[in-house]
Amino acid sequence: MNSLGNFSVSLAVKDLRASRAFYETLGFTVFHDQSAQNWMILKSATATIGLFQGMFEGNILTFNPGWDAEGQPTDTPFEDVRAMQTRLKGAGIALVTEADEASTGPASFMVTDPDGNMIMIDQHVPAPA
Repeated sequence: MNSLGNFSVSLAVKDLRASRAFYETLGFTVFHDQSAQNWMILKSATATIGLFQGMFEGNILTFNPGWDAEGQPTDTPFEDVRAMQTRLKGAGIALVTEADEASTGPASFMVTDPDGNMIMIDQHVPAPA
């Protein structure tokens, strides 16, 4: 029940257009273009990266519980982000941001690993009952 779902790397970029051209040269193609909002998602086989200009500092490892590699809801059971953050806090892990525990549906929270790498758990679909 602890499937973290789809995995991607969210990259903080200085120039969205230049970064897009670079990653397309590596073999990535645009999967979801929101360049008008300064971000886009690119894919190459099973690898997924997000390019985000001016939205955050540093790069983020991103997990999407309930989503497959195509950004579609899955039938795979997963733990709701609110339950996951409660479990992590109970294990002594400090959260950088938290989901509202009184909410339901889509939500996210962030933690850092022991080496300071930022990790976002970003749930876009309701958890199974």
